[in-house]
Amino acid sequence: MNRADAFEAVAAPATERPWWKGAAIYQIYPRSFQDSNGDGIGDLLGISQRLPHIASLGVDAIWISPFFTSPMKDFGYDVSDYCDVDPMFGSLADFDVLVSTAHRLGLKVMIDLVLSHTSDQHAWFKESRQSKNNDKSNWYVWADAKEDGTPPTNWLSIFGGSAWEWDTGRCQYYLHNFLTEQPDLNFHEPQVQEALLNVAQFWLDRGVDGFRLDTINFYVHDKELRDNPPLPKEKRSPIIAPEVNPYTWQIHLYDKNRPENLDFLRKLRALMSQYNAAAVGEIGDDLRGLEILGEYTSGDDLMHMSYAFELLSSKQPTAAYIADVFSQIDQVAADGWACWAFSNHDVPRHVSRWGLSDAAARCFATLMQCLRGSTCIYQGEELALPEAEVAFEDLQDPYGIRFWPAFKGRDGCRTPMVWEQSNQNGGFSTGRPWLPVSNDHLHRTVADLEQDPATILHHYRKAIAFRHAHKAILKGTQTDVTVTGDVLTFLRSYGQEDIFCAFNLSGEPGVVDMPDGNWHQIGVELGSTGAAPDGKLHLGPWQPALMIKIAS
Repeated sequence: MNRADAFEAVAAPATERPWWKGAAIYQIYPRSFQDSNGDGIGDLLGISQRLPHIASLGVDAIWISPFFTSPMKDFGYDVSDYCDVDPMFGSLADFDVLVSTAHRLGLKVMIDLVLSHTSDQHAWFKESRQSKNNDKSNWYVWADAKEDGTPPTNWLSIFGGSAWEWDTGRCQYYLHNFLTEQPDLNFHEPQVQEALLNVAQFWLDRGVDGFRLDTINFYVHDKELRDNPPLPKEKRSPIIAPEVNPYTWQIHLYDKNRPENLDFLRKLRALMSQYNAAAVGEIGDDLRGLEILGEYTSGDDLMHMSYAFELLSSKQPTAAYIADVFSQIDQVAADGWACWAFSNHDVPRHVSRWGLSDAAARCFATLMQCLRGSTCIYQGEELALPEAEVAFEDLQDPYGIRFWPAFKGRDGCRTPMVWEQSNQNGGFSTGRPWLPVSNDHLHRTVADLEQDPATILHHYRKAIAFRHAHKAILKGTQTDVTVTGDVLTFLRSYGQEDIFCAFNLSGEPGVVDMPDGNWHQIGVELGSTGAAPDGKLHLGPWQPALMIKIAS
């Protein structure tokens, strides 16, 4: 397609529901999903082999974490060639097989684009660092030292220390919000934006249905290079181990979240509209995450969805906390669209993080599928896998290695998927896996849980099927969010369909009043209770109640 026409393009004709709105998306971490060649590392053909399992869950799409050519300092989030597959994962031909297989099974394919930075091994950076006047000299964020030789600003790297690294060739600092091997691209340079749009178009032409956009709010930096102000101690996020990592000691006004970012997002959306593609952006911000979600997803010219972190919290969400989150959304993102997740490749698995019983895990699984927004399920979540214990000598994650033991990094949620008890690797590989398979996972393999219709694997299928069976749940409004003790209630509505949802988020019984009207119990397969003769809902520990309104 002609890029010149993209910015005048009209979005694809509206259908009853855009495929992404209310979609259930399954995240695949390719290194750990399925190894097809015995080298201990998952690959694209391995993903293709296991796609029937994903399709059987009833999800709409898969999101594949990076598989591009990379030196793997940050396991693919340091890209050295955006338009090729790293040999450890296979080839472009293998990717084509994956896409065609997914489409044949009714699955959309979203890939993880890392546009804010590249690897320092990328050809663009190698050229940029050669001099101050070459063709790509302005493609990265370069700045002179202060008079005393210190970095240009006080900006910090998420991985610890200054976000600036001295380069002896140019005798300047370059910006890296993550590892020193991940230099940030300069989005103030028009050629950079054009090059990245070309990357997106390359994969759209190859058949992908959309993107997960890594660190979407990090793209643009403050051109004036102003210092960030300090953040009061009581407001620091617990997610990034503030006792050992000072990243959350600042208000990140100038190193990310810049308003100029919206201009690039509009260009990207115009391109995607030609392909009926969709994007979900990852917003990394502890203070303004929901506000930025609203900014980035409101209207038809920006992003479709944004990945919200509020339910990736370190503490188990209470009914009051969830109600407060949606109250904030009503205030700052009422016209936006969130994508909810409990687990992903960056945080400990939620079953362990929140200390959930089996009943609690089921309740939260049902809750997620009833919330307004789209949803993300991380590989192994459908098996209720706990966080794996990884010994220090087995760690691969540079984040964990640096901050051990106060923060153990992300390897515990990245250990290989377990498929069957055919070997000590859970059927993931015939070789030695890149991370050890947890013994605690070997009795929760897909094959084992398939055998019993009462397992959480089947519960996930039922919850996703329930979501797809009701338009009010898929794309309707969410109103009357109320908290009674530990019980969260809300109303989902679309057209003539009204569904009342109640969730007892505790291990103690709860009671709530039914709203006025004629209501019929649904969701029995999910453990839903019905109204008692006294007109109240009596909920057992971790029990939902799902009711549909019947016209009088």
